[in-house]
Amino acid sequence: QVQLVESGGGLVQAGGSLRLSCAASGRSFSSSAMGWFRQAPGKEREFVAAISATGAYTAYADSVKGRFTISRDNAKNTVYLQMNSLKSEDTAVYYCAARSGRGTRTSSDEYDFWGQGTQVTVSS
Repeated sequence: QVQLVESGGGLVQAGGSLRLSCAASGRSFSSSAMGWFRQAPGKEREFVAAISATGAYTAYADSVKGRFTISRDNAKNTVYLQMNSLKSEDTAVYYCAARSGRGTRTSSDEYDFWGQGTQVTVSS
């Protein structure tokens, strides 16, 4: 079993920045690829970013490429999502997810464990 706890969400003006954190416990974090997903009101959950178990490989949705950066600290069992140049369309609940494999995946079906989510609201 894996427990994931997100933090760092909040209200920010358009053009601003936020850094989300996801603390993991319960299994070998360093052998798990991690991902961030988001869900806006009335929309389906969508992929944002993923990082491999070692951190060597990353993947991003086209909508956030160049603005968001995913990273991880395996010594702290934590994955981060640095979000810059935020837009109103980035407003959503952001979820951290862990998968049993080591490689990056963009489909939510590939992830086994999920956090409770953290709200990000970008005002225009």
